[in-house]
Amino acid sequence: MRRALFVLVPLIAVLFVSAREPAPAPAPADSAANSNGVSPAARDRGVYHLATDAEARWIPFDLTPGNQIRFTMQIDGRDVTAILDTGVSYTLLAKASPAVDTAKLVAGGSATAIGGSVALGWMPTRSVALGGLARTGGGVTVADLPAIATGSASAVDLLVGADMLAGHALDIDYAAKRFRLIRSGRLPFKGETAPLRVSTERSVYESALTLGNRRLAPVVVDTGDGSSVTVTAAGWQAAGLKDVRVTTAIAFGLAGPAVSGLAIVPDLRVGTMTARSTEVRIEPAGGFSQAIGTAGRIGSGFLQNYRVLLDPGARRMVLSRGPKADTPPLRSTSGLLVGAEPDRLKVLHVMRGGPAEASGWKDGDMICAIDGVPIPADYPTSPLTSWSAGAPGRVVTLGLCDGTTRPLTLKTFY
Repeated sequence: MRRALFVLVPLIAVLFVSAREPAPAPAPADSAANSNGVSPAARDRGVYHLATDAEARWIPFDLTPGNQIRFTMQIDGRDVTAILDTGVSYTLLAKASPAVDTAKLVAGGSATAIGGSVALGWMPTRSVALGGLARTGGGVTVADLPAIATGSASAVDLLVGADMLAGHALDIDYAAKRFRLIRSGRLPFKGETAPLRVSTERSVYESALTLGNRRLAPVVVDTGDGSSVTVTAAGWQAAGLKDVRVTTAIAFGLAGPAVSGLAIVPDLRVGTMTARSTEVRIEPAGGFSQAIGTAGRIGSGFLQNYRVLLDPGARRMVLSRGPKADTPPLRSTSGLLVGAEPDRLKVLHVMRGGPAEASGWKDGDMICAIDGVPIPADYPTSPLTSWSAGAPGRVVTLGLCDGTTRPLTLKTFY
């Protein structure tokens, strides 16, 4: 059964750290170590080694509530929790992680992320290891990494970016919840192909897609983005899908929230593969994708329907249909996108044209019960989440935390 949380509580990491670093921030006067604050691109990249038995070294993962690949790896011999993120240029360590050595931390400038700009630091590392891949030397960028930006109730330590991954092929078996890094050029399974490269401009994985009759390129292939497909407002307009109804949604990136359009399109193409009933987010003019010079993103919400091979060295992405391919995505019938807190739900966004908007719901409203049932601590994985995508015509009684109740009649609206 697909989780209602996938679309309806979009605590998703729509993240990107740009390769186009501005000038570094000035070093504090009392820190000689910060005097060499230069961008990650100019720093020691380290030496990589792929084990001869790398194909056997699968890394198990779980999908976060925001559809991201979460797993355990090692930095300097310490276990850390990580998200696999091909939309991040340089591997990023959370400033609050126990793996941060403040004595080694230096200034690193700033970077572009969804929601705005973020300040970066840089920390050299002795060793980094995941599966059959090991690196000696090099380092990681360091920044604030709040839990809400990674779709989790608790924060992770690390986003593993293109700098760590792009020298090899990445085989992601979503159905079995495992991935591995293997030698570029290998083809471990058959599927449909699309172009793939690591861009010189942004240092992230990029491909193309066709929406309506319009080819959109480049689009970032972003395993750290929990949404499905995102396009710019200009790309959506060029596709000419005038009969598709559009509502609104919210997503959370490294620099904060971003509101976008939301629609479900009958089909789109990625290389030789046609996908049916695909959720598409539409960024407003001047949004993140436009700002970094791309046409959009393909996220983990889309990729998880397939077994995926990302091999920029061989210039290809391979998609093999999984059991969830072409399954229509869940649609909100409530029009409320909520975030789970310990004993309540906070309304993060009221979707345009939905029944909640018509009933006067506002961002920030707090829900403590659904049909008389208090919000449990395990709400994100409990069956109770299904209320927000229930059958049209059903009346749900929502108990507010001030003791009042509000009935909400569910409705199809996009």
